Amino acid sequence: MKSLLNIALAAALLAPAPALAASATPSATPSAATQKEFAAFIAKFRAALKANDAAAIAGMTKYPFMDARNGQYFTVRNAEQFRAQSYARNFTPKNRACVLKNKAVYDRVDAGDGYYSIFCGALMFTFVKTPKGFLFENIGAND
Repeated sequence: MKSLLNIALAAALLAPAPALAASATPSATPSAATQKEFAAFIAKFRAALKANDAAAIAGMTKYPFMDARNGQYFTVRNAEQFRAQSYARNFTPKNRACVLKNKAVYDRVDAGDGYYSIFCGALMFTFVKTPKGFLFENIGAND
């Protein structure tokens, strides 16, 4: 009888945990305003990619920029360094075509701000909202 009481007590204590966790999980759906703002940004970003305009892409990038290379991250400090070291290596014709056609996916980490990603093979191109609007934030591993 005592073990049955302990089981019932344990079940009662654990039951609210999933309900609390579910209510604390933020929505992975952006607001209509965020969707509209990102749509305008990504249209400009894709137009610059289509034109292979490294300077325009560098101008839509958040610095410091995190660039994944062979499983390691490197910091790109400014637009000049981005154009010289990151653009040509990461925006190959294949990757440009992928970013132009693949859908951006919205996600959110914990209670933080959401972000959009475009997945291209082993790479993930990530865009975040900043006080200046959306910017290209990093290239990471598609894990």
